[in-house]
Order: sequence, then C-alpha cells, then structure tokens
Amino acid sequence: MANLKEVRNRIVSVSSTQQITSAMKMVSAAKLRRAQDAITQMRPYASKLKDILENLSASLDSSDGQYSKQRPVKNVLLVVITSNRGLCGGFNANVLKAASKLAREDYKGNNVSVLCIGKKASDYFKKTEYGIIGSDMPRGLNELFDELTFLNVAPVAEKIMQVFVDLQFDKVELIYNQFKNAAVQITTTEQYLPVQAPPVTENKKVGEYIFEPSKEFIVADLIPRSLKTQLFKALLDSHAAEHGARMTSMHKATDNAGALIKELKLTYNKARQAAITNEILEIVGGAEALAG
Repeated sequence: MANLKEVRNRIVSVSSTQQITSAMKMVSAAKLRRAQDAITQMRPYASKLKDILENLSASLDSSDGQYSKQRPVKNVLLVVITSNRGLCGGFNANVLKAASKLAREDYKGNNVSVLCIGKKASDYFKKTEYGIIGSDMPRGLNELFDELTFLNVAPVAEKIMQVFVDLQFDKVELIYNQFKNAAVQITTTEQYLPVQAPPVTENKKVGEYIFEPSKEFIVADLIPRSLKTQLFKALLDSHAAEHGARMTSMHKATDNAGALIKELKLTYNKARQAAITNEILEIVGGAEALAG
C-alpha cells in the first residue's frame, strides 16, 4: 500500500504541474499575438526606411559619416538580447552560446565588452571578464521589456551610437533571436556599427526626386533614425520569439505530463490489482488453514 500511496501522490503532483504548464501556454499564446502584431507592423517600416537610405546613399559617398567610419577593430561591443524569464526551451541558451563564440573565437585578441538586455544575459555574463569597464553605458536594461516602446529604446540606441563616435568601441554587433513563427526562432548576429555601405549594383537606378533639404542632410538624419529603428526591431523580434518559444515549450511539457499521468495511472491500477489479489490469497489461505 506504501507503493500505491507514492504513485497516487506522484499522479497528483504531475497533474498540478500539467495545469501550470497549460496555463502558461495560454498566457504565452495571448502575449504572442500582441508581440507578433507589433513586429509584423514594424518590419515594413524598417524595410522601407532601409530602402530609402540605400536609394539616397547610392549617389553619395557616405563613407565619411561619423557612423560609417571603418577603423581597425580593437574594442568590440556585443549587445546580447535575451529574456528576463526562463521556461522557453533553448531560446536563451542559443543566444548566449552565439555571443560566447563571438567573444572567444571570432574576436579573440580584441577587447570585448557585453551590453546585456535581459536578465538571463546579465546573470550569465556578470561573472565573466566581458563586463563594461570605464564606460557610462546604461545598465539595468531588463526593464525595457516591461514597456517595450520606441521612446524607451531610443535613448539606449543613442548611447550606443555616442560611445562609437567617442571611439570607445570600434565595432558593435547585435545578437538576438529573430522571430519566424511560433515554433522557429533564428539566432541572428547583425553588425550595428559601423553602418555598412549599401550594396552597389550596376542596374540599380536611383529614383528621380526633388530633395528638400539636400541629400546629404537627409542621409545624416536618416542614419541615426535607422539605427534606432534597427535596435527597436531587434527587441521586438526577440520579444515575439520569446513568447513563441515559451508557448511551444509549455505545449510540449503539457503533452509530456499527460503521457506521464497515463503511464502512472496504468502503474497504479496494476499495483492496486496486485494488492487486491494478494489480499484475496491471504484470506483464502487463512480460511483453508482454519478448515484444516
């Protein structure tokens, strides 16, 4: 009977866990819809802004811009974007693994610093040698996901651009999960600064427009705006990918709990039947002994 009690307690425990994972799945599904709508609406704007910038830059030499200067890479800043919470499969592990690979292999020999957005990244890198030293970069950026708006993200982008202009860093890269669908997240590494020159194609024609003010002024205004939009889009991508990964993970956990409950109930019924059979045998044996 002790074995039956253990199995019964385990069935109750797994059932409680199944209810929790099912509730988390529904919450993530609701949040995913809003996050997916946000990134879906953002992508056309970001793409169009990039096209306009390339269209204008095609007839200009933008290599002299302060955000486009290519210089020898000595100091590298990695902006690592993760989530504040776990229970989302390999979502955070993939980003942290990609960032570690960049720091240890691709930029081996360089001074690498990590700017963490998300509690999981902060917990992972706070005990490493990649902390930002001698810089007034913003800290405590985990709260960005509490109210993810362009107005809250823009100051962070401005600070990153400023430290690049001030020669504190020679290259800045973004590492995050790009949202594809609820079940697929693509670990992405993007060069943030310096701004890469637009691809040059022979057959590409620049649109005939009348610019007011000049092309140079418009490009100088569009580049900072495009950089702010790029960081905001990366955060929206990561936010949507997080909820998609958590929804998928909780769905699998719920299914696994159901299968485990089914197996435990079968084990419980077998043990209960065996206990009943033993009791019957003991009663029959005792009756025969009395009769004898």
